[in-house]
Amino acid sequence: MTQTAPAPAPTPGPATATHADLNRRAAMASSAVALLLLGLKGWAVVQSGSLAMLGSLADTALDLVASLATLLGVWIAAMPDDHNHRFGHGKAEALAALFQVILISFSALGLAWRAVTQFLAGAPAIEAESGIVVSVIAMGATIALLAYQRMVIARTGSLAISTDNVHYKSDLLLNLAVIAALVIEHYLHLAGTDAVFAFGIALWLAWGAWNASQEAVDQLMDHEWPIEKRERFLEVVAQHPELKGLHDLRTRTSGNRDFVQFHVWVDGTMTVAQAHRVMDEIEAQLMAEFPGVEVLIHPDPEGHVDEAGLGATDLLAPGPNGESPALAVQGGPTEG
Repeated sequence: MTQTAPAPAPTPGPATATHADLNRRAAMASSAVALLLLGLKGWAVVQSGSLAMLGSLADTALDLVASLATLLGVWIAAMPDDHNHRFGHGKAEALAALFQVILISFSALGLAWRAVTQFLAGAPAIEAESGIVVSVIAMGATIALLAYQRMVIARTGSLAISTDNVHYKSDLLLNLAVIAALVIEHYLHLAGTDAVFAFGIALWLAWGAWNASQEAVDQLMDHEWPIEKRERFLEVVAQHPELKGLHDLRTRTSGNRDFVQFHVWVDGTMTVAQAHRVMDEIEAQLMAEFPGVEVLIHPDPEGHVDEAGLGATDLLAPGPNGESPALAVQGGPTEG
């Protein structure tokens, strides 16, 4: 039995037409800011000759790619299911993220190589004023964008916009690092500072690429929900008085959509109509707690299992030491 419910206001849920429009506007605003800063920082690199500013330029170029990928992702995510994509189009976001990771990785390697080469060869003199002015403008534009994104996230709960928001928060620190490098190198006359900061920015980019790749791979590999979320899921299901047990729980996330399927044990003397009523009631409880989740429930007569192994374990029964059954069976609290 499968059912998907819209999110009850004000809880963010699956994108309605209005939510999809807000998400697209936020993604377009992100792209516009990145394009503006790309031009300004490109000019500042030519004027200042700063490697730290070059690293900031590379990050902004990647911001533009990320923003365009976010725009594409939220656009595709808003598309309805079709006969060739019955589970939706959410994994397009993960594919776009992997493309972004490749670009980030090459940029980080190139910047690190150039920073080391310049440091060993002796850093040339740089001009600081243009780089500082552009970095300050970049921080102001980023703060304005973050405020707008927070408003959209509060109304739509978009995962793609939330991820973009986190990325732009890190840009504030990056611009501060560029200002510090320019001030120390130019005004305090500490040679090599610009190259050292540029190498640090390369490491920053590489770390961001690694984190982005983990999330993308998890979605493509249908990684289970975090253990805390599964625990709460079981707590909600366990509230129904006519359930005799639950087994073979499987969860995954695709883009901004959650999917879950499981088997439940019910009284074997129930009619089909009675079992259907119980499944509908369980779905209604789950929709209230997990808006927009797509649920697939398979009812079994009490004690029946399709196959032995992990899937046959009753997840509503307490563990041998009284611990939560999901923790006991599905890997413990360290599993994400």
